[in-house]
Amino acid sequence: MIDDAAMEAVGRALREVSAAAILPRFRALLPSDLTEKEGPHDLVTAADLESERMLAERLAHIDPGALVVGEEAAESDPGLVAHLGRPGRAWIIDPVDGTLNFTVGLPLFGVIIAYVVDGVTEAGWLYDPLRDRLVTARRGHGAWIDGRQAQITVPRSLLAMHGILNSRNGDRNLVARMTYRANRIGSMMVLRCCAQEYMAMLDGAISFAVYHRTKPWDHAAGLLIHAEAGGFAARIDGEAYRPDWPVRPAPLLVAPDRASWEQIRQTLFAEEADSP
Repeated sequence: MIDDAAMEAVGRALREVSAAAILPRFRALLPSDLTEKEGPHDLVTAADLESERMLAERLAHIDPGALVVGEEAAESDPGLVAHLGRPGRAWIIDPVDGTLNFTVGLPLFGVIIAYVVDGVTEAGWLYDPLRDRLVTARRGHGAWIDGRQAQITVPRSLLAMHGILNSRNGDRNLVARMTYRANRIGSMMVLRCCAQEYMAMLDGAISFAVYHRTKPWDHAAGLLIHAEAGGFAARIDGEAYRPDWPVRPAPLLVAPDRASWEQIRQTLFAEEADSP
């Protein structure tokens, strides 16, 4: 299992790799540094590739026997994700989360690492290279922002909540229902970076989020950190998150606590007639 020394070693690796592979390329990418994956909004950059390679090398020294599942490696070998639900230890890496923001020069990106044992996330790290902000959690030990313990704030009402709602992906009927009812809750936004969105939920700037794509490099670390800070998350059918989930199951709802999760789920997704 991960101990305090390993937690600190991963934090150092995040800072060193970001300084070497990511920050020098921010707002300095060349056309040759960009490659499309599934289209013009799904990109991989030289920063992603070098960051993943360097982090994989450093994590292999911290736990030499653990599998390493990086976002870009899984792009080439989708079968890697299935290993996350099996017995054994694994690192999960998102080398540049928010790649589209990074490529257009928006300062909303981060790096994510999770550590999984026998299909359960045991530790997580979110790192913002521009602000040198490190958020960490170890199962049963709380969530921490730069050494300060984090605690989720529960807003007083739905109308006081700010949420992340992404309507680009997911079941179209559920998405239509969700967007039609969005005005029953406060304001909505999308940051296009899970690392930044989970940090904002810890800060109280964002109260909840609905995700239709639940890839492990985006969510395994953030969900553990969120839970260790007092939050609650599950699919809208009540199933708890697993790192080996299919890409698009029922939407994942992340909320300040169980009571607000139930309230948001009922408001956005309950099967009832919507008036025109």
